[in-house]
Amino acid sequence: MIDMIRLIACILLTAAGLCCLVSGVVGVFRFKYALNRLHAAAILDTVGILLMLLGVIVATGFTLTSAKLLVVIAFLWLTSPVAGHLIGRMEITINDDLDKSMAVIDRETVEHEKDADIPTDEKEAN
Repeated sequence: MIDMIRLIACILLTAAGLCCLVSGVVGVFRFKYALNRLHAAAILDTVGILLMLLGVIVATGFTLTSAKLLVVIAFLWLTSPVAGHLIGRMEITINDDLDKSMAVIDRETVEHEKDADIPTDEKEAN
C-alpha cells in the first residue's frame, strides 16, 4: 500500500514539474520582451526542476542520492534568483527603449486626455 502511495506521489510530482517546464519553455519562446522571458525562465528553473527532483527523491526514498538532490535543490534556489536579478538589472541598464516597450496604457487616462483635447465649443455641441 505504501509503495502505491509513493508511486502516485512520484507520478504527480513529476507530472507537475513537467507542466511547469513546458509552460516555462512556451513562455520563453512566446514572450517578446526580455524581462517577460526572464520571468518565464525563472519559473521554469525554480519550480519545474524542484518538482521534478522531488519526484525523484520520493521514488528513490531517503538515500545518499536523495541527500545530494536536496543539496542541488538548495543550490538552485540560492543561485537562480540572484542570476535572474542580475540579468534583469543588466537589461534595464542596457535597453534604452525599455520605457516605451513596457509602458502600461490606461484606458481611462487615454479617454480623459482625448476629452481634454477637444475644444469646449465642440464638447457643448456633442
